Order: sequence, then structure tokens, then C-alpha cells
Amino acid sequence: MHSNLLNDFISLFFPRYCEACANSLVKGEEIICVVCMSELPTTNFHKEDENELKQKFYGKVKVKHAFSFLRFTKSGKVQQLLHKLKYKNKPEIGRLIGNRYGAIVAGTIAQHIDVIIPVPLHESRLRQRGYNQSDAFAEGLSETMGIPWSNNAILRKVKSETQTRKTREQRWENVANIFDIKNVDQVEGKRVLLVDDVVTTGATLESCVHAISHKAASVSIATIAIA
Repeated sequence: MHSNLLNDFISLFFPRYCEACANSLVKGEEIICVVCMSELPTTNFHKEDENELKQKFYGKVKVKHAFSFLRFTKSGKVQQLLHKLKYKNKPEIGRLIGNRYGAIVAGTIAQHIDVIIPVPLHESRLRQRGYNQSDAFAEGLSETMGIPWSNNAILRKVKSETQTRKTREQRWENVANIFDIKNVDQVEGKRVLLVDDVVTTGATLESCVHAISHKAASVSIATIAIA
């Protein structure tokens, strides 16, 4: 009772706003308002195994399952949310989206996964940013899927350049052989769900799958968005 009164008092002077539309959040809403959450463009890839994301890896690396929650469009709400998640110190956006998506796909994929592993940042970029946006997504998925996650399994050996404005060939050259297994016991014989924030060509994820697939029992992929 007292806690609710305190929260109401705080929100009166420090109102909370939706990270997607900037409108005030009402009681019961967290981070993203109900309207924006319902309007986010979803893919429903979890209903179709041979979907658009999985097709990106045909003939390149073996991927058991591949899902993306949302569709990325320039200047859309998904882009705005991902920008805040990645650059504006808003990891809570990733955790919330992970919670929501984990609840959606748990019945489809949970029984095929032993560990959730986020694509790592290079240590220098991690120091600069303070957090890995994919860790937040992994943590959110873990909470609702009931599957452990680890950000200590894979190492990004090389600080690659940004992938923005690069061609498919340039993207692959930029990330080829930049990942390695850091803790073999967290990968070997495990059914891994590799997660990232957004996928465009799939070059980064392809490189990561290539680095761990010889040890993992299987590798699946989940991203917040597909561009």
C-alpha cells in the first residue's frame, strides 16, 4: 500500500515515458506502452521453420532454427528502440523485448536449447559503451524461457569496423575469423541459441556460428529484428 502510494507520488513529479512514442506511461506499463508494443511489426518467423532469416545461412553455415522478433524499417519505432538500446544506455529495452519474445517462442524452441549466448562485443567497445545490448536481450529471453544464458562463452578477438554502409562481401571480410570460443565447457555438446540485436546480411552471425559449430551440438539463432 505504502509502496504504491510512493510510486504514484514519484511518478507525479518524475513521469515515465514510452521509449517508442514518448507518451506518458500509465500504471501497469513499463518502458514501452501497450499501444506501441501492439503496433510493433512482428515477423512470426517462429511459425515457419524455413523462414527468411534461416534462408540467409543456406549453403554457408548449419543453423537448426532461426527467428527474428521484429522487422526493422528506417525511421520506424523498431529503429528508435534499437538505437536507444545500443547507444543511449537503455539495456532495459533489450530485457523487456527478450521477456516478450521468450514467452512467444518458448513452446517452439525451448526444448531444443541448452544455453543462450549473446554475440559478444570487443572488450574495448564494451568498456566504451558499458554494456552489450545483446546481453540484455539474452537475459530477457532467459527469464521467460527458463534457460541459462552466458556472456562468457565466446570471445570477439578483433575490433571490427561498423557494418553500416558495407556491401555483403565487405561485411563478411570485416567479420571473418573475429570470434573464438572462450570457455569450451559452455559450448561443447550444447544446443546453443546465439542471439543478437539486429541482422542485416547475417555476416556477423555467420562468423560466430562458424567459430562454435565444431564444438556445439547445434546452433540456433534469435535476433530482436531483421532488416
